[in-house]
Amino acid sequence: MTTKDKRVLVTGGGSFLGDNIAAALLAEGAEVTLLVRPGAEDKLGPLAQRVRWWTADVWNPASLKGRARGHMSVIHTVGSMVADPTQGLNYHWLNFVSARNVANMCVGDGVNHMLLISSVRTPWVSGQYIRAKREAEDYIGRVGLQPTIIRAPLTYVRRQRRHPFYWLMTLLGSTPIISWFGFGRIAPMPIDMLARGVARITLEKNRAKTIYYAPDLRKRNTAREARNAAPLQPGEDNFHPREVHPFELLGEDTPFGWTPPKSNEKQGKKGDF
Repeated sequence: MTTKDKRVLVTGGGSFLGDNIAAALLAEGAEVTLLVRPGAEDKLGPLAQRVRWWTADVWNPASLKGRARGHMSVIHTVGSMVADPTQGLNYHWLNFVSARNVANMCVGDGVNHMLLISSVRTPWVSGQYIRAKREAEDYIGRVGLQPTIIRAPLTYVRRQRRHPFYWLMTLLGSTPIISWFGFGRIAPMPIDMLARGVARITLEKNRAKTIYYAPDLRKRNTAREARNAAPLQPGEDNFHPREVHPFELLGEDTPFGWTPPKSNEKQGKKGDF
């Protein structure tokens, strides 16, 4: 690949999803640029030494001008499953407007490919959130970009305690035959598996389709990667400090999202993708 073929810009720097995807891209040899919300620079932690980063507000188009120039792809991770209409933070504003602004940035900066982290439809995900994501998916195609849509399930960090219901759904989603009846698409999956799948799809020269689901992400992880809990963290018995994986650069308290400032204020509430 040429230098430009390896350059990827990721929105949502300093967030749980954005930083994990950035780490996965680094592991694949990509050159990564992160867009970080103003005031959240310190949340990048050690990752800041491995990537280029800019401060920008995805709800402020002026702050995005020129940020994507020279990149081959943009991955948009910003949004929220938690709305607060009393503060003007409805699902449309959180999830469609941010994606629209990033898509327009791509058009203006000459980037043809945009990957959107969207969501699979499930009974436990708000219908309004799904509608906003679908509107964003449609918009990317309408403005002439080459879109890649990841209709992702909920994610989790391996070895952390989870509600038994989601644990059961993950089990059903990874069990042959049962997983074929829709569970494979909606079952929660480890964040490292999702991030690795997104990174590898982004860097593929000949992507076979536009919309990808959880089974597509799993297929882009090796059997060992899917089976093993990764990354290893310092302090574990089998941790080898000489084998530093980019995922280990992530802080332990990375936030679960990035939302715009409340009306007349500068601080929003946390959500996730």
